[in-house]
Amino acid sequence: MRIKNYVEELEVPEGITIKLDGDILIVNGPKGELKRRFFDPRIKIAVKDNVVVFSADVYTKKEKMQLGSFVAHIKNMFYGVKEAYTYKLKICSGHFPMNVSVKGNEFTIKNYIGEKVPRVFKFSPAVKVTIEGEIVTIVSCDIELAGQTACLIEQKSLRPGFDKRVFQQGIFITEKPKKVRL
Repeated sequence: MRIKNYVEELEVPEGITIKLDGDILIVNGPKGELKRRFFDPRIKIAVKDNVVVFSADVYTKKEKMQLGSFVAHIKNMFYGVKEAYTYKLKICSGHFPMNVSVKGNEFTIKNYIGEKVPRVFKFSPAVKVTIEGEIVTIVSCDIELAGQTACLIEQKSLRPGFDKRVFQQGIFITEKPKKVRL
């Protein structure tokens, strides 16, 4: 089914300012600023007053899917700059006591299953990582950066070739942000 000249509007929540610079959408809020490029030659985006307006000359299944993705990303941006996304991970060490530390934007795991060489990786400066006892907390305005950092920490502490249901030593995600329904 084809619909001609389709228009959809998304209202901007209170306390958030939004600006469109070419095809880059800039969202500012109390927790920070996010930028993201939204480009599709079939869908036009405009910002009028406090409303994001999407328009398509021809609205088919492809445009509907793309528009739904755009709206979901923008809602995630709204929530992120207003509340920030939080992931929590738990450090589980059995026989060998693991030493985990954060210095700047570098995450280090020492003495993992008795290894002599520490496991180190860098994460984005837009992500804040803190360690309190056995809990690692990741906070960021960008849901994708927060989720990617949590995933990398979990993957860095995997023991390859072993069943994680039996060998439960590592750092595991225990809490994720809920889906946003604005």
